Amino acid sequence: MKSLSTGKIWLFAAGQFGWSLLSGLISNWLVYFYQPDEASVAQGQTLFIPQGLVILGIFTVIGGITAFGRLFDAFTDPLIASLSDRCTSENGRRIPFLKWAALPLSLSTVLIFWSPVNQNSWINAVFLFVMVMVYYLSITAYCTPYNALIPELGHNQQERLNISTIISFTFIAGTAVAYLAPVIWGAFIPVLGRVGAIRATFTVMAVIAFFCMQVPVWSIREKEYVDTVPSQDTAFSSLASTFRNREFLKFVGSDILYWIAITMFQTGLPFFVTSLLKLPETMTTLYFVGMTALSLVFYIPLNKLAPKLGKKKLILTAFVIFSFSYLYTGFLGRISVISANVQGLILMVTASLPMAVFGILPQAVVADIAQSDAKRTGSNREGMFYAARTFAFKLGQSLSMLLFTAVSTVGDSSGTGYRIAAFTAACFCFLGGIIFLFYDEHKISRDIR
Repeated sequence: MKSLSTGKIWLFAAGQFGWSLLSGLISNWLVYFYQPDEASVAQGQTLFIPQGLVILGIFTVIGGITAFGRLFDAFTDPLIASLSDRCTSENGRRIPFLKWAALPLSLSTVLIFWSPVNQNSWINAVFLFVMVMVYYLSITAYCTPYNALIPELGHNQQERLNISTIISFTFIAGTAVAYLAPVIWGAFIPVLGRVGAIRATFTVMAVIAFFCMQVPVWSIREKEYVDTVPSQDTAFSSLASTFRNREFLKFVGSDILYWIAITMFQTGLPFFVTSLLKLPETMTTLYFVGMTALSLVFYIPLNKLAPKLGKKKLILTAFVIFSFSYLYTGFLGRISVISANVQGLILMVTASLPMAVFGILPQAVVADIAQSDAKRTGSNREGMFYAARTFAFKLGQSLSMLLFTAVSTVGDSSGTGYRIAAFTAACFCFLGGIIFLFYDEHKISRDIR
């Protein structure tokens, strides 16, 4: 089988840019749009859905919808993975899914922010619920087969690490572009108003994302690079076999806690900036883009260091740094001897290294585990390994959204809830690092030599 050239890897990575841009719009701005703080409302943000703890007196509407969406997404992951693993298309097991999932994913992302009633209404809540379900089904149909191609296109550890590094560049670039949204919609506000400007910005970004997601479909002939036999396992039996892999269980346990923490942090970042630091929402873009740019500096060194030091040591280091970063976030705005802008810059700098580590290495770890399992069992279930990972961490994300949207209501304008969210993220991240201590990297390396 042919190996991917560097140019082909970048074409493959264009798909990652597309879906990460759409994912960034949802993860960064969905709660901010539908559960705005006082500053956003003062700037003209419309309240489209009921606010407060109106679901059983415990959860917010947006929290319930997003949590259920991620739960729904988690359960569809194994089904899509099984369909992909068993696919017998002449174009390969993965590419057909990428081709047909891109349009509904792009369209649903836009419609999520296009409430049919221009005021606070339960009709908007129902419409939002439906669109969120379509979005999560579509992103699963694209991302699960896409990620399964990583161990299949990479024929050894170094090739898989190279693919993971390059797609991490485009993932972080897509997420960074999503964070540019306030700068873009700010230019549109005088003409379209705040809500119209946000919708126009997201529409333009979704069109760009759609074309990027089509690049690997038309530029990579899967069967020239991948020689695998479609799996015969059912979705349930394949998922059960995947979770019987002990090293995968250790990895995924730590990964769940990491994603709870990072989801709370990403969802909360606009609020940390506006409510805790009392800075304009456009500063969210500055800090995240700065975080992204600094993290990119570490990408090539990490690619060189990982084979020498091992992925485990680097990931453990990242867990520790992220834990302290989240703990520090909880004190933003309370450190009187440092200006608000500098406090934000400190957070930007400290989070950049772990951001790079988690951008590259977890994907490579899953690819190694999948290859190890295939050699031991003779069953090619790469898609299911990535689906099992996303199944698990999306359960964690569901919990994270419920926690964040609930605790963020504590103290209202005082920002107490956002501080609680940051401290909670720090605890989850620290626990994730403790679990990852037990991952046996040497055993996996022996299996795939």
